[in-house]
Amino acid sequence: MTQEQAVAFIQAQTVCALAEIEAMKATNRLRQAQGLSDAYGEADFFAVPEKHQIAHNQVVLLFRGANDG
Repeated sequence: MTQEQAVAFIQAQTVCALAEIEAMKATNRLRQAQGLSDAYGEADFFAVPEKHQIAHNQVVLLFRGANDG
């Protein structure tokens, strides 16, 4: 993977992660309006970057691989 491809991958994954986080926030707001507890807690939100392969170490490894190729 080239550096340009790595950047495009990270951008695409970031959009996916943001969409997921916004949906999680909306679900929590809806449940709060209904008097229910949140469906997603802090740990769920912090897990999203790793799920989408954009956590710090994952990105560093991706660029190291891009530099090798």
